[in-house]
Amino acid sequence: MTMLKTILGASILLSLFISAGCSDNKATDVGNESNAQLSTPSHAADAQVVLTTQQSIDGTPTYPYQEGDAIPALAYIAHNEVYNPESVIPPQCYTKTDGVNNPCYACHQSYDGIEKRPNQMGDGTLQGNYEFSDVGLTNSWKNLFIDRTSLIAGIDDATIRKYVAQDNYTASLENNVMPEYMRIEHLAAADKAFDSKGFAHDGSGWVSYNYKPFPSTFWPTNGSTGDAMIRLPEDFQTLNGEYNKAIYTLNLSLVEMALKALETLTVAPVDEVALKLDVNQDGKLSNSVTEIARSSHYVGDARAVPLAHMLYPEGTEFLHTVRYIGVDDKGNIYNAPRMKEVRYMKKHMFRSRESLASAYYAEAKDKHFEKLPQTRYLGEKGIDNGFGWTINGFIENEKGELRAQHDQELAFCNGCHKTVGSTFDQTFSFARKVPGEAGWGYINLREIEDVPNINEEKGEFLTYMERVGGGDEFRQNGEMLAKWFDEKGMVKAEDVQRAKSVYEIITPSPERANALNKAYLTIVKEQSYLFGRDATLTEATNVLSTIDAEQPPLKPEHRFKWDMRLDWQKDKSSAIADAR
Repeated sequence: MTMLKTILGASILLSLFISAGCSDNKATDVGNESNAQLSTPSHAADAQVVLTTQQSIDGTPTYPYQEGDAIPALAYIAHNEVYNPESVIPPQCYTKTDGVNNPCYACHQSYDGIEKRPNQMGDGTLQGNYEFSDVGLTNSWKNLFIDRTSLIAGIDDATIRKYVAQDNYTASLENNVMPEYMRIEHLAAADKAFDSKGFAHDGSGWVSYNYKPFPSTFWPTNGSTGDAMIRLPEDFQTLNGEYNKAIYTLNLSLVEMALKALETLTVAPVDEVALKLDVNQDGKLSNSVTEIARSSHYVGDARAVPLAHMLYPEGTEFLHTVRYIGVDDKGNIYNAPRMKEVRYMKKHMFRSRESLASAYYAEAKDKHFEKLPQTRYLGEKGIDNGFGWTINGFIENEKGELRAQHDQELAFCNGCHKTVGSTFDQTFSFARKVPGEAGWGYINLREIEDVPNINEEKGEFLTYMERVGGGDEFRQNGEMLAKWFDEKGMVKAEDVQRAKSVYEIITPSPERANALNKAYLTIVKEQSYLFGRDATLTEATNVLSTIDAEQPPLKPEHRFKWDMRLDWQKDKSSAIADAR
């Protein structure tokens, strides 16, 4: 690549190479004498990056990168040059299966037509088959192949713990960086942001819910903590034009029933007489009922809106934060105040099952004719995934402040929230919510057991580790291998089953948490998100850099039918349920 001309200011690009401290003061500068080492892009190991600036005719600084040089990620963005046209292929899809290790099943599924699912992707054949375009045959997620142990050596534990304890979300609100629709007051601290039932104290209508993290990218032991919130349109929250929490609660429950295909759910006590509504459909009105039966339509001012099978109503919003791993003074793991990303989705247009079928067909047709994926960019609003959803996201800049993601960075989101066979209306977490009343409230891993998936017998996480052969897709989480696998590489099933909650299974030691936080910080300093944003410590050895025909597909006996929904009934007599 010759003479890339930057449109960014010199101070921005040079911050990729020169020491850049944390945002508030010198005491929190993650580096001091080691900053130069931190901020040098590790991709320059095999090619020297030229730092000398020149002046073009119009006076704009230029950076003369030569063919073969390690170009910084922001340089691609600055010049609007697409780095990875197949960014919708997640890093995990390049994992070596060796014919027997299958992390693919959690995303790639084909379901029987009798279920009439709106998701008609039918990509179960991708379990172990690398059905990529010519461009996708090369793994562009080169951050996976970086050993970051030397880069993090100069960061002490106290410094990184102080860094992740800082609230960069509130700062972004105060600086008007983030749009109002993504605002929740005091979101950095759950106890200040939500009541015990998950309702935001600020009256914004956001409601948090407790859900089982998806295997295994969102397990804290693999790099990040997180949470999720849902908000329904205003008419789902009101009765005769006035806000009504009971009505909102009922509509949230009806959404849950529609998405999960359930007929009943538990709810907080509801006064049917006051609402003039037969909530449990027993033919009479009672002062206090604790179960809701599925109805054909929503209630309150949304009474004209019908429930749609496995689909959200138009206007549904989700907010999802991806955070660093917090470690308290006792070594407990929690959701750190500092956020890596704030992600947002809004269903801007309702599409019926038939309408969605045409979208899936168009996607399959484009792939058949070897057309590269297309992303529709909406400027400040984010991107349109083509299935009725708008997606937006904010991510840390080199100073640790949240900034809007660039177009190419946002295109990465379509890898999971566009055409993946296992999703429910292009989403993951809500289908995995603890059912009914018990599931409304901020995420708490200590209140969730390793219940199995629908049509499975053993715990989901136990089953996942058995099928994958490790505690992450890449099979390189040494701590998980040492804790849950024996010397022959077999899962110690009885040990996993004895865990009191999923917290014990999927949270890291304080030492690993600190190391993962440091590793991700080096990516932040580089601003190299286009090259991958997985917080890995060492070079991935179970990941393919290129795909060739000699790579063995998964053997038939190692491919699985799977439903991400969970069989919570097996948790009824658990210690957690008794405690509730």
